[in-house]
Amino acid sequence: MLEKYLLKDKLATLWQSNHEQPKLKSPIKLTICTQFYPPDYAATGQLIEELAIQLESLGMHIHVFTGQPGYAFHKASAPSIERLGNLVIERSQATRFWRSRIRGKGINGLLFFIRTICYFLRAANRKDLVLLTTAPPFLPIAGYIVNRLFGLPYICLIYDLYPDIAIELEVVSERHWLTRWWNWFNRKVWQRAQQVIVLSSTMKTRVQSRCPEIADKITVIHNWADPDWIVPIPKEDNWFAHQHDLVNTFTVLYSGNLGRCHDMDTILEAARLLKKEQIQFIFIGNGAKLDPCIEQVNNLGLHNCRFLPYQDKLTLPYSLTAADLSLVSVNPGMEGLVAPSKLYGILASGRPVAVICEPHSYLHKLIADAKCGAVFNNGDGKSLAKFIRLLASDRQLTEQMGNSGRRYLEANFTPEIIAKQYSKLIQQAAIGARNK
Repeated sequence: MLEKYLLKDKLATLWQSNHEQPKLKSPIKLTICTQFYPPDYAATGQLIEELAIQLESLGMHIHVFTGQPGYAFHKASAPSIERLGNLVIERSQATRFWRSRIRGKGINGLLFFIRTICYFLRAANRKDLVLLTTAPPFLPIAGYIVNRLFGLPYICLIYDLYPDIAIELEVVSERHWLTRWWNWFNRKVWQRAQQVIVLSSTMKTRVQSRCPEIADKITVIHNWADPDWIVPIPKEDNWFAHQHDLVNTFTVLYSGNLGRCHDMDTILEAARLLKKEQIQFIFIGNGAKLDPCIEQVNNLGLHNCRFLPYQDKLTLPYSLTAADLSLVSVNPGMEGLVAPSKLYGILASGRPVAVICEPHSYLHKLIADAKCGAVFNNGDGKSLAKFIRLLASDRQLTEQMGNSGRRYLEANFTPEIIAKQYSKLIQQAAIGARNK
């Protein structure tokens, strides 16, 4: 019997040694390329900063190549080189042509793309691996080019799926030559990538349908929020709530970009139905839909709606907890093309969330698993208004949902948890590249 157990242990040890990932002998040198990085307040840049810090703490040597601030609050420029241990941030010159217009953003993104290519022409031999974001959307093409030129391996991190978004927004036709060219290049880029990271299961389905042969290297890794930075604060102890007179009224918050990908009509319909009740809506942010929203609010006489500008990042823990309920919305047709990063900060704040999206969205399951709120179909402002009334009349339910969401975030979407998922994937990609 003893021999049987010894043989079993030996076989188990042999299996484990054959299936363990080989360890790298030297730290990974990872370059992260993204157009936006703090002090920019663009959400993608702030996420990349947190990811870079976490990966550096896990032993990687990180070099971030980014642009000068394009959307910063008080700074027109930042240091061209910053060093924080094994984390180096290099900022190229920025251009700010018509930043609020699609055409201007496209030109600025194209110029950053060219600067990224130039960066790799002088630095490709110093790196093990590159992580390229879709900021700007066509930036991963730079990875394809330097891979063809120098054999430099790369990972694609897809925040937003183009040209699909441009097609949905009717910026370009599905049959336009640019669309066909972009889709062709996407497939080439994904095929040569070591890994492709997406933010949701529905985004994975979209990418896989376009390029079935890469199914085995598409990985879903969610965004995150830091529960040690964003913590539940009672409204009566919150200076932001006092400053904006939010303490004694049930407050519904929409915080972030009021952009073309977001459903604001359903929110304003709910506000219209609740305009005679002791409930107020606060919109914090900017975007293409801001002015139309303000105009609609004025036309409808919605005195229960107020608009505030983007706040400094340091204010976020206070602005999120000044609300009793937060909103997330995604326009019809955008499911799988975008993934709202604001959700994770809401969960950390300990406040319930109401999500407006399509019936097949991954957000239905996430909210149900977290038990942190409710999900509504686009256009169903009536049901949204009913849910808001329910929470406004039941503080215990509101607190229960908020606490449940925070616990779910702490178990699944902290920076440490997500960084380990990235680290594992990056390690696998680096090993695979070195073994080629």
